[in-house]
Amino acid sequence: MSPEYKPYTLRNFKEIPQISKLSEEEIFNIEVVGQVFPFKTNNYVVDKLINWDNIPEDPIFVLNFPQKGMLKPHHFEEIASLMKSGASKETIRETANRIRWQLRPHPAGQLDKNVPVVNGKRLNGLQHKYRETVLFFPSQGQTCHAYCSFCFRWPQFIGIDELRFSSRRIEDLIQYVSEHKEVTDILFTGGDPMVIKSETLAFYIESILEADLPHVRTIRIGTKALSYWPYRFFSDDAQLLMEVFRKVVSSGRHLAIMAHFNHPRELYSDEVRKAIKRIKETGAEIRTQSPLLRYINDDPDVWAEMWNEQVRLGCIPYYMFMVRDTGAQHYFGVPLVEGWKIFRQAYQKVSGVARTVRGPSMSAEPGKVQVLGVSTINGEKVIVLQMLQGRNPDWVNRPFFAEYSEDAIWLDELTPAFGEKRFFFEDDRCHDLQSVSN
Repeated sequence: MSPEYKPYTLRNFKEIPQISKLSEEEIFNIEVVGQVFPFKTNNYVVDKLINWDNIPEDPIFVLNFPQKGMLKPHHFEEIASLMKSGASKETIRETANRIRWQLRPHPAGQLDKNVPVVNGKRLNGLQHKYRETVLFFPSQGQTCHAYCSFCFRWPQFIGIDELRFSSRRIEDLIQYVSEHKEVTDILFTGGDPMVIKSETLAFYIESILEADLPHVRTIRIGTKALSYWPYRFFSDDAQLLMEVFRKVVSSGRHLAIMAHFNHPRELYSDEVRKAIKRIKETGAEIRTQSPLLRYINDDPDVWAEMWNEQVRLGCIPYYMFMVRDTGAQHYFGVPLVEGWKIFRQAYQKVSGVARTVRGPSMSAEPGKVQVLGVSTINGEKVIVLQMLQGRNPDWVNRPFFAEYSEDAIWLDELTPAFGEKRFFFEDDRCHDLQSVSN
């Protein structure tokens, strides 16, 4: 049996015994930032992962607890002043919501380009950006066992319905995918689908297996539960969950658990190792991914250790991402050139079996853009990039070049090299999955 799950939020985080290690100012900073960004942790993270002797610099503490720098100074002072003056909760909430709208809550076309529209109806629980893959947001899974401070899905958790993707209608997903034979992969995402009761998740997955969808060859489940609540995979109703995993594999489909690990410490507890073993025994594969994060893992040795340990545990290193252009990107973001150097140095420290990992990659509006490196061509220093995935499949694996910049942290901060006015994908208007859906 697992221990009782105990969540901590702004309402009760002062009950954490170790919180006494923080100063009153540090506690106040958490309360201020937590008005804008969602905050939740739990007893496993608090007791098993955070090194409370290294507060506030501990990387897992930074990963889980709101940091003052996550808000820009004028936003922080605005909220802090309201709290110090005794402003009402409603006034603080209205101010926080106004700030949230300034933080690009859904970048990369998630609201206006990724949501399928069928017969004039938006399917708000689905996203279809890349030809082969449809994302499904089951409504019961639009929370997490704990929230990552950097999370690009933060709008899912703040109570603004118009910013939230979710659906209980598995029939919408099945109908849509049945009409789009190009789709080979269905990704359950959130939030975290692993907060869903096994019985409900079984209904969703078995409905897909029972539908006439021979073109669907892979089911993916994106989750942070291996790190934040590994008991999910070997306690309580986990037996039914493992049976569902086996059903997917026995159906002849590939089951990929897309596990989010941001620091090697998340890999060393007995609980996470037991959970990984249970999943692997079903025939599922575990693929690992994380953004590159200032103050948490911006060190090539950290990444090399993480990839090597993941391989040793039977996982497949998959992606190093750059921090998305939303929320606290200004705080956690690492410049693209620095990110490439970190990736390259870490890559040099692992063997070929760990070099399945790809990156550093930006999940930008046109697609997943990989930074291949820095080069000098005809005397001009440039950043070399390519798309690993694109809205237009013809964009994939086409190298392109940007003027060298040591400060740029996202695609829209780059300028085309060699005097070009636009990147090639900015001139291409011929392929849009939304027009296909219509």
